[in-house]
Amino acid sequence: MPKSDNSKKKNIAIGAGVALAALLLGAASYGATKPDEPSSVTAREESPADVSADPQAGVYPELAELARRDAEDPLAQGRADAPVVLIEYADFKCGYCGKFARDTEPGLVKKYVEDGTLRIEWRNFPIFGADSESAARGAWAAGRQGRFWQFHAAAYADGAKEKGFGGERLKELAKQAGVKDIGRFSEDAGGAEARAAVKKDQEEAYGLGATSTPSFLVNGRPISGAQPDEVFGQAIEQAAKSAGKGTSAGKNKGTSESDGEGAAGQGGDK
Repeated sequence: MPKSDNSKKKNIAIGAGVALAALLLGAASYGATKPDEPSSVTAREESPADVSADPQAGVYPELAELARRDAEDPLAQGRADAPVVLIEYADFKCGYCGKFARDTEPGLVKKYVEDGTLRIEWRNFPIFGADSESAARGAWAAGRQGRFWQFHAAAYADGAKEKGFGGERLKELAKQAGVKDIGRFSEDAGGAEARAAVKKDQEEAYGLGATSTPSFLVNGRPISGAQPDEVFGQAIEQAAKSAGKGTSAGKNKGTSESDGEGAAGQGGDK
């Protein structure tokens, strides 16, 4: 009896999990703390110095199939038919995720998303306990009103994670993000649909063997940690070339950094 497309995709991801985990994590034997198992293992955020992310490393075409390319996905920015898709598995409590969001992602948006080369798809991967889970659900709820990327910028602003992500704090961040209906935001964030959406992303990451944040896939190429801008630029350029689209952005010599909050907020409204 033939398997469903979803089952096939899940099996592909799990089948590639050992290889991806080896690339992302080397021989490290550690795990991430799931929100409902706070004392089972120790969560970890990936340091740029931890893992070599050579852009010439192997590409796994089956992992590229994890790109959803849903034009209505509020947790994504860039054209659904962009030749390159960067999938990010991240946690709002992760310091290195914040570094990527502030220092690297805005440049990628400016150079590659805006010219149609790159699409960025966010996956909620809360590994640091209840606060992480709350932030993930809040981000999803902000997306329901077209303000995910603005919420993302507010939650990753310098000093934001130190204030926590309790109920009132989430409302404050939602207001900063321009969410219009705060009552609906709170209801959405606490609802079963938010829990299911976050769990889906989380299980996808665990199925890949990812146990640290941030973790990335660029057209099936794994990259772990908030690596230097050049690592992402080279991976995107190579993926675009493989897909048959060179980028004019890659020929520019300017810096890839820009105003973090402003650039990260682009693409939030459809």
